[in-house]
Order: sequence, then C-alpha cells, then structure tokens
Amino acid sequence: MVIVTLQRDKCIGCNYCVEMAPGQFQMSKKDGKSVLLKSVNAKGFHTLKSADHTIVENCELAQKACPVHIIAVKTT
Repeated sequence: MVIVTLQRDKCIGCNYCVEMAPGQFQMSKKDGKSVLLKSVNAKGFHTLKSADHTIVENCELAQKACPVHIIAVKTT
C-alpha cells in the first residue's frame, strides 16, 4: 500500500509536484494550489491510499521537490 499525504492549506502553488507526478497531482484553477487526485480530505490533510506501487517513485520526487515540505509518502 502506498500512502501519499498533502497539507494543501500550506501549498504555495509552485507546481513542482505536478511536474514530478502529473498522474497524482494537478493545480487548482480556483486557488492555484496543488490538488492530490483521488484523495480524501481530513482536517486539511488530503490522503491518497493506493495499491499501485508504480506511483512511489514520482511521488517521492514530488516530495523532495516541494519547497515547503507538505507532501509525505509512505509505503507499507
């Protein structure tokens, strides 16, 4: 299981996550912040749980590229 978490409220809209993992992230046209696709929001933490381990590498690249460190990637 892959768990990706985004603290969307702290997003500065740099777009690095979309560049690194376009299959999991996109930028909102409403507020210019990142959106974690197919995620569930719980108190400002947007979480994606996926059995697809092929997304790990790109999500980890997005995590490393994020200048405000609001993306977390865990594998179980």
